[in-house]
Amino acid sequence: MAGVSRGAAGEILAARFLREKGYNVLSANFRCRQGEIDIIAAKGNYIVFTEVKTRSADAIYTAREAVTMQKQRRLLQTAALYLARYPDDRQPRFDVIEVITENDSTMNVREINHIMGAFEAGDLSGAF
Repeated sequence: MAGVSRGAAGEILAARFLREKGYNVLSANFRCRQGEIDIIAAKGNYIVFTEVKTRSADAIYTAREAVTMQKQRRLLQTAALYLARYPDDRQPRFDVIEVITENDSTMNVREINHIMGAFEAGDLSGAF
């Protein structure tokens, strides 16, 4: 995939990873005025809002460190708007997927870490 950014490659790899784990990917790159959610998927009783962070193996800090409190608030607000548009009875969950690639290739994966329930949603109505 020549010319694909590290972030875009990570999202492709994360979606593939989720499908292999039995998730149904409902949406990718859902955007609204509040922000963007990289992947929205479903499995069992959960609708999963997933933030994908991709880093090279020699990165100074971990990918999960980029999911700050401010980013979490935007994800909560975006998820609330998604659920207002597309009501769903499943329990919302917020995951982070870290895609660690080799230094020389965005598509050469060294490791994928799926952090299920990376942060709590609390009351989604408070996200508006």
